[in-house]
Amino acid sequence: MTAASLVRRLFLLLLLAAPLLTVSLHPKADAETFSPVGLATDSVLPVSDDYEGRANNGHLSPTMAGQEAPVAVLTFSGAIGPATADYIRRALLQAQEMGAQLAVLRLDTPGGLDTAMREIIKDILASPVPVATFVYPSGARAASAGTFILYASHIAAMAPGTTLGAATPVAIGGPGETPDETPRGTNDNGQAKPAAQNDQQANQPPGQELTPDPAQTPDPTPVVGDAMTRKKVEDTVAYIRGLAHLRARNAEWAERAVREAVSLPAEEAVAINVVDLLATDILDLLNQLEGRTVNLPLGPITLATAGATTISIDPDWRNRFLATITNPGVAYILMMIGIYGLLIEFYNPGVFLPGVIGAVSLLLALYAFHLLPISYVGAGLIFLGVAFMAMELMIPAFGILGVGGAVAFIIGSVMLMDTSVPGFTLPWPLIVGATVTTIILLILIINMAMKANRKPLVAGREELIGAIGTALEDFDDQGRGWIRVCSELWRAKSGGPIGKGQQVEVTRVHGLELQVEVARVQGLELDVKTT
Repeated sequence: MTAASLVRRLFLLLLLAAPLLTVSLHPKADAETFSPVGLATDSVLPVSDDYEGRANNGHLSPTMAGQEAPVAVLTFSGAIGPATADYIRRALLQAQEMGAQLAVLRLDTPGGLDTAMREIIKDILASPVPVATFVYPSGARAASAGTFILYASHIAAMAPGTTLGAATPVAIGGPGETPDETPRGTNDNGQAKPAAQNDQQANQPPGQELTPDPAQTPDPTPVVGDAMTRKKVEDTVAYIRGLAHLRARNAEWAERAVREAVSLPAEEAVAINVVDLLATDILDLLNQLEGRTVNLPLGPITLATAGATTISIDPDWRNRFLATITNPGVAYILMMIGIYGLLIEFYNPGVFLPGVIGAVSLLLALYAFHLLPISYVGAGLIFLGVAFMAMELMIPAFGILGVGGAVAFIIGSVMLMDTSVPGFTLPWPLIVGATVTTIILLILIINMAMKANRKPLVAGREELIGAIGTALEDFDDQGRGWIRVCSELWRAKSGGPIGKGQQVEVTRVHGLELQVEVARVQGLELDVKTT
């Protein structure tokens, strides 16, 4: 077996093992978890002429939507990413095209990325089809970004045993900071006042000036981290309060969900006007929505959902494929396959298959990283670590380059996903497995390359004479046929019969034709010159 053949088999084995590793480490990484398209910041759902005509002609009028109009059902479960935004946007467009009177989004999410969440909310707000977000089934949750989507929907419903809340923004680019949980209050400069100062001011007689306690006076020097946290929290509070006022829902609790990360069960959410309905399933939800008036950009409509036909809208193959490659674990594996493939092609030029697969995998990984919140410093450390480990094997440096490369590789892998949002971090088993695989593969590749370099170079007639080859076919009546010698194909001529697979020895060179005879000893290694 030649080195190139061994390399090809190793690379194919790696490709076969990669999907199994992905499935084992990400058992819930399905099409609805992440996403790659529909990222335009100003993208909104277009209102079709057909919709405007139906609204103006009264078929979808402010009084009653058609009894025969179906209800579109969308289902999403997992962390909210760019692909989620693409799926919901396409599904709402499809619901509009089919003339649906309502789109029901069954939701179960721990949260997700802020950019994807805002894309979804913009599409819901601009949708000509009313959207009812339904936290379902029992045990599901609409945490963090899911709470915002619930507030933005025209109708918010929950199943018994579900929860929502915990909407405090998580920092990207470092560990999240806990928002200030002290009672709120501000001084004349808009700075937060200590709780003790608020209590003292509340008990102060009118007209008497309050003398602040120096020990309780906050440090006037601004803290950058705290300032950035307050900035993000205030922006998020304003956003969710705006959605709450738009849908006439409880804005005070929405603010607490952001500032204090509070959560709420379904029954209490209905009681304090956080959500509209409590329903056991889709059928119960549609029955409760019968005759309900919903405000849309083109005016209010009245739903007729009792007994309406439901049509499920699932992600298409394109969304599933893009969602799969933008799974952080899959994107990481694609990057490693790309690095492995290019390294194999570099050390064994002409193999082609590893180079082609490596280039395609690396491009797919780069596309996924373009859509995910990654740290380019982490990606740079990964490539630097691979380079150091390769240099250690080629230029021994007493382990300094090897250890440094492994450390850089691990640190880069940990830093690669620049967020602590659930569902967007790389698991440790994947990082450790990739590091060990990289070290082993580099040792095998460079070992094979060094063996190939130690092999004597065959050039000129003198080197061919005496070489042992193998007949690739039965020689014809004129004693001519093709042989393989010194890893090359040659036209050969013999003075006697030679059969396919028989080993021959080169005795003379006539231009581009070799004179051969049956080897004196059969079973010798190929490409070995006799002495």
